[in-house]
Amino acid sequence: MSELHNGQLYWPETAERDVTFPELNKDIHCNVLIVGGGMAGALCAEELSHTRMSVAVVDKRRVGEGSSSANTGLLQYSNDKMLHEFIEQIGEEKAVTFYKMCLEAVEELQKVAGTLPGKVDFVRRPSLYYASDEADIEKLEKEYEALTEHGFEVEYFDADKIEELYGFRKPAALMTHGDAEVNPFRLIRSLFESAETRGVQIYENTSVDRPQKNEDGKFVVETANGKITADHIIYCTGYEAKSLADRFGGELNRTYAIATNQVDDLESWIYRALIWETKRPYFYMRTTEEGRIIAGGLDEDKMDADVSDEKLHDRGARLVERIKEHFPDLDIHAEYTWSAAFGESEDGLPFIGKDPEQEGIYYCLGFGGNGTVYSKLGAKMLCEMLHGEHNPEEAAIVDPGRD
Repeated sequence: MSELHNGQLYWPETAERDVTFPELNKDIHCNVLIVGGGMAGALCAEELSHTRMSVAVVDKRRVGEGSSSANTGLLQYSNDKMLHEFIEQIGEEKAVTFYKMCLEAVEELQKVAGTLPGKVDFVRRPSLYYASDEADIEKLEKEYEALTEHGFEVEYFDADKIEELYGFRKPAALMTHGDAEVNPFRLIRSLFESAETRGVQIYENTSVDRPQKNEDGKFVVETANGKITADHIIYCTGYEAKSLADRFGGELNRTYAIATNQVDDLESWIYRALIWETKRPYFYMRTTEEGRIIAGGLDEDKMDADVSDEKLHDRGARLVERIKEHFPDLDIHAEYTWSAAFGESEDGLPFIGKDPEQEGIYYCLGFGGNGTVYSKLGAKMLCEMLHGEHNPEEAAIVDPGRD
């Protein structure tokens, strides 16, 4: 298995304090075992901590140190696949429902962030989504019509308006409202701290074997120093398990990101919007609370692509140049450069829900461009499923066993 990330990560450097959890060294029983201590695991644990179910979380690393530590913290309801494209692919009702689920997930993330211990830098931001070339203007016009028709708050900018606001010129853009940014590392740690106060058991540095069923029909999971007996298991393993990606039709790729030095003046970056483009693979950028710029892109379609120091330096320099194409007056350089695995699905939708074959096994796998948003809507959906209260129409859209 290739490394989930390489290079120098930025977010772990921002931790206000060290948050640690023990290794499992005893036998435990729980209603729900969550395997994976990244963003999906943290959000599922937080959601379930408000119920009467007993919950345990295990991670083979420390929590938040898998692919989630390389997350760039953009929270957008718009997907890599536009609404009008989803409408053509899965039909209007499902497509609009899915987009509304994503928007609601951003709203829910804001509510949760406001209850957490520590500062997670959750800030609502608009997104500027621009046409990379003239040929993509028609796509944005179609998307503007689809979003407007279905009640999403969006503005259409022509080239002059973009230049007036931002100083750079692009053929056209949409400004969507309802998105946000966050410090993903602090968010994960704070979610687990909060969940622990409501009885969730969290174990780091604890690898698990494949679950077996005992004579009572419960799952028994062996670890090095104890076994876990559970009624249900939720796999929140992100991009760790290639076998799951292969099984459900996902693929694992590699992307690059940087965090710049702190910039004294970001006044020209109106609304501190999240900025991205129509080209695929796309370039994107955002700012941080302390005035850095996070930028990413240059995706490669192989997770196990070579990642030498030379290559990281080259990709970092290229991302700095992309920022400067938009804001040439900024005095910036890459202080942190990293590469990371990310997962995509064939249809652009995440894998959330019941195992198609084994009762009691669930998945919250945020494959696609909006892993954190997907993880939040997944946490809510799985909590409802475990209580027999979920919406079957919504669940069908992201069902891991969908055709």
